[in-house]
Amino acid sequence: MPTQPTIARIWRGRTRPDVADSYEAYIKAEGMPPLEKTALGVQLFREDREHESWFTTISYWPDLKSMTAFTKGEPTKVHHLARDAEFLIELPEFIQIHRILVDRQGLR
Repeated sequence: MPTQPTIARIWRGRTRPDVADSYEAYIKAEGMPPLEKTALGVQLFREDREHESWFTTISYWPDLKSMTAFTKGEPTKVHHLARDAEFLIELPEFIQIHRILVDRQGLR
């Protein structure tokens, strides 16, 4: 199995600021472990704005086939966590899938 990612799978969702800390803890506990077991890498980002907090999860995959196996054949379908509807302002309808063209980490 390749060890370099060629695919990035990107999910974004937003919460109200008053539940952002709770959602962050929840997504770290429930959303990250399955990705950490399967993907080559995963990142979680949070952007706090005045009226909403955005969360972005990026997982990295060696190829489309391995990512599709993880998603049970539906790579662009969102698989919501059990409590997403409680936290998120709206449930995201899609996942972005990008081919990685340049991957240069640790340059300095």
